[in-house]
Amino acid sequence: MPSLAQAYIAHSAESPLQPGVIERRDPGPFEVRIGIRFTGICHSDIHTARGDWSSVRYPVVVGHEIAGTVEAVGTQVTRYAVGDRVGVGCFVDSCRECDNCLAGEEQYCLEGSTSTYNSVGRDGLPTAGGYSTSIVVDEKYVLRIPDGLSLESAAPLLCAGITMYSPLVQWGAGPGRRVAIIGMGGLGHMGVKIAAALGAEVSVLSQTLRKGEDARRLGASHYYATSDPSTFEVLKGRFDLIINTVSAPLDLDDYLSLLALDGTLVLVGLPTEPLQQRAWSLAGMRRNLAGSKMGGIRKTQEMLDFCAAEGFGAEVEVIAAHQINEAFERVLASDVRYRFVIDANTY
Repeated sequence: MPSLAQAYIAHSAESPLQPGVIERRDPGPFEVRIGIRFTGICHSDIHTARGDWSSVRYPVVVGHEIAGTVEAVGTQVTRYAVGDRVGVGCFVDSCRECDNCLAGEEQYCLEGSTSTYNSVGRDGLPTAGGYSTSIVVDEKYVLRIPDGLSLESAAPLLCAGITMYSPLVQWGAGPGRRVAIIGMGGLGHMGVKIAAALGAEVSVLSQTLRKGEDARRLGASHYYATSDPSTFEVLKGRFDLIINTVSAPLDLDDYLSLLALDGTLVLVGLPTEPLQQRAWSLAGMRRNLAGSKMGGIRKTQEMLDFCAAEGFGAEVEVIAAHQINEAFERVLASDVRYRFVIDANTY
């Protein structure tokens, strides 16, 4: 019989999230039921709950930075046992057969991966995410959380962490490379930590200097205010790699000018409005403009193991479930250092 889970539910784009109860299916032969312990609040959760992006299947339970322990396993599960510390990220299934899935890049599944929430699973039912007390997921899409990470600091790694780790590794952040992170929020602070741990020289580009002390504590060597017009002159041609984490529109030409020969600007923040840039901003120094989504299961496990070995997780503020709507407003006001995490024991 299906089990019941406590949850916080968005019933429409206009209404605040409200407490309620949802059904979770019994684990199938290859599935595990996870007792959720902590769930991070991602900006994507807010966009979805408030209908900012594509069509939303209301009512919806958001949340894709999930950490907890295995409560039950299906009859043919081999990877996990009851009591294991595990996590779930941005997707819970994919076609498993296309070239991208077979390459371990399930996030780019040619059939479309099944999102942790606001998607439709193989059972034909809408998926419901981590603002709840449990979730059932196929073992192939579950991550093992190393003992060196607390569950609360590990939860945001399942989106914010892998979203930064993936492009940093893909575009070669490491010793001798100058990397800039645009924005010092939930994604940006993880970008600083990871890029520094990879051995790169890290700079932060932020509107003001108010988070400069934090940035240096987390591993940045330099911190610049983009509200100062002279910043773009001083830094022209300096960086090998820039990763943009903000979802507000940017003047791409300004930021592309900061790249050295063959440098790359990667977009992981996703503005809702189209972006523009002059062709010469790319051609002049053979620069590249790219985008990136999270990472596949294999890469995400690699990231978790890397963070555990380096001794860090996310910087978090743990909140009770009744504070979710307040936390949404604080995220939009950039009033969090650096990720809210919901304590599932408070539902």
